[in-house]
Amino acid sequence: MQANRMRSRRKDSSTPTVTETARRAQIVEAAITTIAEDGYPQASFARIAKRAGLSSTGLISYHFAGKQDLTTAIAGTIIADLSAFMTTWMRDRATSPHAALVAYIEGLTGYMQTQGSRMRVLSSIFLHGGFAWSDEDQQRAQGGIADILRWGQETGDFRPFDIEVMATTIQRSLDGIPFLQLAQPDLDLSQYAAELVAIFTRATAADS
Repeated sequence: MQANRMRSRRKDSSTPTVTETARRAQIVEAAITTIAEDGYPQASFARIAKRAGLSSTGLISYHFAGKQDLTTAIAGTIIADLSAFMTTWMRDRATSPHAALVAYIEGLTGYMQTQGSRMRVLSSIFLHGGFAWSDEDQQRAQGGIADILRWGQETGDFRPFDIEVMATTIQRSLDGIPFLQLAQPDLDLSQYAAELVAIFTRATAADS
């Protein structure tokens, strides 16, 4: 009954307060840690509440309509973190099309190396159907590398090729890494990134 009243109050509030925003972030981070350690199927509200130091699961229900709502928030948080990281990473490194290509590959693999647990959480959510990845999401995700490839063709640094095919190939080679990390948590991505750079440098170069 108390949880129902709490949910009702939350629905009536169109704009979350600073306290509510902080609490939501706390719950999301506790959920990420719980999934990383216990797996997505075992990440119950009870375990998440315990991890977050909450007195009851009702405090989670106050902020999230259910596990799917919380899962969407988790995926959104990780994707937003990755996007912010890449924006900063690319800012001073994209001095030419090739430099931008290298930076893109090294930036994503670097994030996956340092934030491996978060990427494994995201992969686990996808594998268990907790978050649907649409064609629109995919196009948005590979928009950055597509822009780099288009830039390189315009300057003549890259050879003529189908941008969508090449962008998809590059992005998919990177998207698959977190799934490898599920089986190999200690996977060293430095050499992995170097190989990808070598492969796609040759594949895109104007003189290849």
